[in-house]
Amino acid sequence: MKNAAKGGVFRVQGGAPLSGEITPQGNKNEALPVLAACCLTAEPVLLDNLPDIEDVEVMKQILAAQGVAVEETGVPGQLRVRAAKDPQPRLPESLSAKLRGSVTLAGPLLARCGRVFLPNPGGDKIGRRRLDTHLQAFQELGAAIEATAQGYEIRARKLRGADLLLEEASVTATENAVCAAALAEGRTVLRNAASEPHVQGLCRLLNRMGARIEGVGSNTLQIEGVSQLRGCAHRVGPDYQEIGSFIALAAVTRGALRLRQAGVDDLRMIRLGFARLGIRTEVEGDDLLVPSGQSLKIVPDWGGAVPKIDDAPWPGFPADLTSTALVTATQCAGTILIHEKMYESRLYFTDSLINMGARIILCDPHRAVVIGPDKLRGARLNSPDIRAGMAMLIAALCAEGESVIQNIIQIDRGFAELDRRLQNLGARIERVAP
Repeated sequence: MKNAAKGGVFRVQGGAPLSGEITPQGNKNEALPVLAACCLTAEPVLLDNLPDIEDVEVMKQILAAQGVAVEETGVPGQLRVRAAKDPQPRLPESLSAKLRGSVTLAGPLLARCGRVFLPNPGGDKIGRRRLDTHLQAFQELGAAIEATAQGYEIRARKLRGADLLLEEASVTATENAVCAAALAEGRTVLRNAASEPHVQGLCRLLNRMGARIEGVGSNTLQIEGVSQLRGCAHRVGPDYQEIGSFIALAAVTRGALRLRQAGVDDLRMIRLGFARLGIRTEVEGDDLLVPSGQSLKIVPDWGGAVPKIDDAPWPGFPADLTSTALVTATQCAGTILIHEKMYESRLYFTDSLINMGARIILCDPHRAVVIGPDKLRGARLNSPDIRAGMAMLIAALCAEGESVIQNIIQIDRGFAELDRRLQNLGARIERVAP
């Protein structure tokens, strides 16, 4: 895997319909924890369908720093990972600061090595992203934790199973707890567990490695600890966040799109959310179709009340798609409330959309009222994080005139070769020097 050219700016000419066929990339939010989980065994693990993105590149660098062998196989999206000897239990601060997903190494390294130093992780600046639930889970499994200015020293002479209730249904805390419990002594019952598709994917990988996890897909997981895990092969599922972005792109540019091998069973709530915006999707086998000629008319609640799209733990509408839903709503007739409950800084990018001509009332850090439709004007934009960067790109592709999007390294972190793939669908986009 070698990530495509990064950096520069995107120069976008709006107004061209995006049509054709595309296969979604592998799920970024599954790729990072399954790479981390390879530290649980001395045997090689073959991973397929990894997205060729910046965040995966950083995770590979962190694994290499831990003494884990990461081997290219020559097959696109495929890696062979082997943590043969005891991995280095101290995560590098400089690399961890670049990647929030580095936190998913804490559970595997603690279980394998009996200790781990977890630096304060990086990631998108979308508000406070606490680690309390991770630390709670480790403590209840028998770990001792010392907090420092640089991070957390976590030690456990022996992890022991426990019946624990996570104080929030955190995805990464669930992933860390499951990995730690897989090698713990005895039985763990993990309640209020996250159940997103990428959590399910990690659990399926662990079971292939010899773990004994029941309840996958529910919010209560039962894990019977085993003494060791083995190597296996695992394919990462499709990225439903990217699929949601492509649904929006096709609809607002008035194109027709077929998303191949889309994992349609995991898209029901996403499809419901877009249906509220007047966007119709169809299923053919495991393909998802976005037909042309969308109404783009917001569907009011019963009695004519203003509807809303709000995020929730799975199977609710994903938090990472609220930015996409918001920008899509600017092109839909009617009024809708977008309620992003998790992160207090995620909706601040709406200022850029307002400058492009959108009618948005930012009620508070978590709620925005969108009144549409509005013709957007091209503008110079700056991408603050992965999801807001994609939202701005959607706005630019349906706007009149030219837009320039800066800081596109944020978009590269989550979307592989996006400019080339969009060009293949008819988008007028190019990556140029700033």
